[in-house]
Amino acid sequence: MFTLKNLGLAFVFLWFMGGGIMHFVDADFFVAIMPPYLGYHLEIVYISGVLEILGAIGILIPSMRQWAGNGLLLLVVCVTPANIHMWLNPELFVDVSATFLNIRLVVQVLLLLLIWWCTRTPQRESAPA
Repeated sequence: MFTLKNLGLAFVFLWFMGGGIMHFVDADFFVAIMPPYLGYHLEIVYISGVLEILGAIGILIPSMRQWAGNGLLLLVVCVTPANIHMWLNPELFVDVSATFLNIRLVVQVLLLLLIWWCTRTPQRESAPA
């Protein structure tokens, strides 16, 4: 059945499955956007790629959806330093437009809201006493 929540889930799935795969296909890009004060760049890229793929799969399983959504929310928050690093240092990323860097932070907030909305289990109404 088509619902807006299912459309949201499909978008979140594609976003994280695609992003997770790209962590392995183009790991150098993800290493390059990480703030220099973080260590273990390549390891973090691979771990976050695995977590993105697992989260994407998890939201497809109704019994796991909310837990997977919580994990993806945490993951998005954890990658915020890389997005802020790019935004604050656009001269380091000449292949990325300043407009994209500005929009990216707004998109991140919208993504958080979408993940929350489409992975919440509806509360059942309690029977009147």
